[in-house]
Amino acid sequence: MVDKKKDYVIETLKKQISDFTEHVAVDKVGRVIEVGDGIAKISGLSDAMASEMLDFGNGNFGVALNLEEDMVGAIILGDWLKIKEGDVVKSTGRILEVPVGENLIGRVVNPLGEAIDGKGKIDTKDFYPVEKIAPGVITRKSVHEPVQTGIKSVDAMIPIGRGQRELIIGDRQTGKTAIAIDTIINQKGQDLICIYVAIGQKESKIAKLMTKLEEAGAMDHTIIVVGGASDPSSLNYIAPFSGCAMAEYFMDKGKDVLIVYDDLSKHAVAYREISLLLRRPPGREAYPGDVFYLHSRLLERSAKLNKDFGGGSITALPIIETQAGDISAYIPTNVISITDGQIFLESDLFNQGVRPAINVGLSVSRVGSAAQTKAMKKVAGKLRLEVAQYGELAAFAQFGSDLDETTQKQLERGKRIVEILKQGQYTPMPVEKQVTILYAAVNGLLDDVQVEKLNEFEIGLNKYYETEASDVLKEIVEKKELSDELNAKIEKVTKEYKSTVEELLVKEEIEQ
Repeated sequence: MVDKKKDYVIETLKKQISDFTEHVAVDKVGRVIEVGDGIAKISGLSDAMASEMLDFGNGNFGVALNLEEDMVGAIILGDWLKIKEGDVVKSTGRILEVPVGENLIGRVVNPLGEAIDGKGKIDTKDFYPVEKIAPGVITRKSVHEPVQTGIKSVDAMIPIGRGQRELIIGDRQTGKTAIAIDTIINQKGQDLICIYVAIGQKESKIAKLMTKLEEAGAMDHTIIVVGGASDPSSLNYIAPFSGCAMAEYFMDKGKDVLIVYDDLSKHAVAYREISLLLRRPPGREAYPGDVFYLHSRLLERSAKLNKDFGGGSITALPIIETQAGDISAYIPTNVISITDGQIFLESDLFNQGVRPAINVGLSVSRVGSAAQTKAMKKVAGKLRLEVAQYGELAAFAQFGSDLDETTQKQLERGKRIVEILKQGQYTPMPVEKQVTILYAAVNGLLDDVQVEKLNEFEIGLNKYYETEASDVLKEIVEKKELSDELNAKIEKVTKEYKSTVEELLVKEEIEQ
């Protein structure tokens, strides 16, 4: 019995020896020599690459940023409190990547592409690198298609095109995010995928914003990437790059994407924090010397590709917060010089009730009318001139001097145009309705309507078009051009509606 057992053991050992195959794994490892404030310093990783992912074990990852002679400085993506001095760190040989794909649409994710909306894990097969070289000159095409924001003053005077980078700049609480959210809501059915990147924002604000988008049915074409106020600076730093990588996936598939970076001021602050902790030399306002490159390499990835490269596009709406309207500060001037124009929002206008509080004089789109339909172009040329002249005349009229009849007429028309350009939040307007009301305003059809009743008049006129003259709206959408015949139709419908309103007013007076 003992011999049988002994033979069995010997046979088993022989079999195991004969079946033995050698598995050799080579890992490049180092050790943590210092850790704190989301930063780790590692010795022994002599072959580490810039922006390489490093594995700290227990599901913790970092990114190598500083490659020094005797150590590597890395940022930790996640909870750095779990990492201790002396821990082993492995090189992964991979540049930081994020999951991309159709399954992300309608979801809220963190900068690493992990779902944080409680709707379960996201199944994605594709990964894109967070850092990527921007498309070159040969691959690009000039911006020529509009992104309709649904905001009258923007679509008419500061048009945004597909592939453009338009900065939204202003003090806090002047409606910067509101413009971006209205633009996202207006893309419903426009074949444009939207990505909203929150950088250093309060979680309560994101929850409120997500609810608004869901109510408007806009989450069906939107991805929200959240770098929260409570998240480490490392996640806030990579958030816009992650959002851009997700956008590039769709652009490479020939689709159009709109990405909002809210906001790059907080992004620069997060990068400054990381840089100072890594002991990089500080420059102006304590920002590191490469803070311009930080934003330029991000925003240059927005482009309109030509047909040979799929014809997709990324349109960027970066947001910058100014202090007391100072657009000549370091970060605002940097981003103004990188972008293709800016929408400047002013606290004074906001407090006066002009909303959106856009300063038309300081706002500009460097793409211009190339990003407008011919119908809007025709209306907008006159509009911008009227608004600019009204601003000058209104300042002059404050002195109380006697004004001639022509000047008074111009002032009255200017008042009405400014009133028509006011628009409530979460109420984007289709371009055909914008054309009809703006045409009426610049051609004097509203000169006899009381300024106080213009908002009511506009709502009524839009309803009248929908019920009585929907063919005019349809013609504007299809032709995208204002012919003399179409102009006559717009004038006729406006006058018809005015006569019905006047009849109603007369009836009210008789009843009283």
